[in-house]
Amino acid sequence: MKKQILAVALVATMGATVTGCCNSCKTEKTEITTKTTCEMKTKIPYKKKYTNADYYKDGKFQGDVALKAYEEMLAHYEIKISDFMRKNLWITDFNLGDFENVGMAGLFWVNDPVNNYFGHEIYLLPNQMIAEHRHVKSDFDAKMESWLVRDGSCFNFATGEAMANVPKLPESQKEYITAKAFQCQNEGDVVHLNLIESSHFIIAGDGGATITEFASYHDGNGLRFTNPAVEFIDILTAGK
Repeated sequence: MKKQILAVALVATMGATVTGCCNSCKTEKTEITTKTTCEMKTKIPYKKKYTNADYYKDGKFQGDVALKAYEEMLAHYEIKISDFMRKNLWITDFNLGDFENVGMAGLFWVNDPVNNYFGHEIYLLPNQMIAEHRHVKSDFDAKMESWLVRDGSCFNFATGEAMANVPKLPESQKEYITAKAFQCQNEGDVVHLNLIESSHFIIAGDGGATITEFASYHDGNGLRFTNPAVEFIDILTAGK
């Protein structure tokens, strides 16, 4: 009898707790594809510290400043840079001269053409965009990919109908954006590429973003950028 009374009391307490929590939460649809606002932040966002005036001196990209910016963001999100990460990290401004707004850092955990799988870490500073691109069939099948946001937030753009309330996009890329549908990804959200070989890009929210990508084999020969001026140059190894 005592066990039954305790069980009833426990259920009642849990119910009251859940109800109290839900009453204080915003109501939103559960499908990730409906989310267009980045409000569900569980961590203090990283704050932007550098601009193009810091990243370029006499027209030359300052790789040491870019590296420092990423190191500070990762430290803010309590990500320890391992020896493997340090050795394999790359940084690019896509040779566009607008790193504050268009650029990225990343590393490949694995890229296996035999077993057809790929693991990638993406680092984006606040409001930084990966240049729009697509993956086409080459000697390998066109790449399929999914993205998991670990820290911060991002807007994931894909092929689809144009939507309202579009986040601010870099002026330098507006002529080279064809992916018009988007959704916001917050910490813990996973989004999948909606159509093989379609154009897509990611732009970080105000607090930057760290993103893990899961995909089939990444073949550089199948990578196509919308902006013909894009060149994928790793500033950390360029000139070495």
